[in-house]
Amino acid sequence: MILDGQSPVLLGSLGSLLAGLATGLGAAPILFMGPPSERRERVLLGFSAGVMLAASFFSLIMPGVEVLEGAGNGPSRAAAIMAVAVLLGAGGIAALNRFAPVDHLVIGPSGDPTGMARRIWLFVIAITLHNFPEGMAVGVSFGGGDVDQGLATAIGIGVQNMPEGLAVAASLATLGYGRGWAFLGALATGLVEPLGGLLGVWVVASIGWLLPWGLGLAGGAMIYVVTAEIIPLSQREDENGHAILALMVGLVGMMFLDIALG
Repeated sequence: MILDGQSPVLLGSLGSLLAGLATGLGAAPILFMGPPSERRERVLLGFSAGVMLAASFFSLIMPGVEVLEGAGNGPSRAAAIMAVAVLLGAGGIAALNRFAPVDHLVIGPSGDPTGMARRIWLFVIAITLHNFPEGMAVGVSFGGGDVDQGLATAIGIGVQNMPEGLAVAASLATLGYGRGWAFLGALATGLVEPLGGLLGVWVVASIGWLLPWGLGLAGGAMIYVVTAEIIPLSQREDENGHAILALMVGLVGMMFLDIALG
């Protein structure tokens, strides 16, 4: 393969960059959507919540447990470590929600009479946090010297990033941001992955225990935001159950991608 013999740092950086750019590809449909109605807002938020719930477990928590077990930890110890990491991640976002001046920093252009901006920006922050350890996973895969494994990881995470990109863009659109800004915001969340990729290559050589903790922290942060903020927001005046149906579609679709792509 032409990539054989290349620097693991270079391959890890490029692989994680491409995986991150897939977030923008997934967000591209927002460029052709009109301003969301209240009904569409609820549906898009429900879809976003489903995608993120599935990603939390299948892209972050379960791979983190596999890394821990691969390092020699028994199932019980691996599960306990991951449980602590998840709780710490959720607790960190809860503290940010309570003590940080989020309301003054993230109000959307249309104002925020309902507190939606705070909730959605916490959601965006959580997705950005989760993209960092995903980039680390790509870097770790290339850093181990197996190019095929690195490519498979980069492609798998890239495909999974596409619905996440749409979820972020749709959430920002509900705040009144223009289509271009919503797209760029989603793309920006994916571009933290190359930073994670660089760190991942380094982790292989020095502190390999850091990756599962990062995966668990990000998973806990996302679960907290989705369950405490986004799902309640999507359920407002949803008498017909469209938002919960969209949540199930997002969850099952993301679950399928994660399982099918390994």
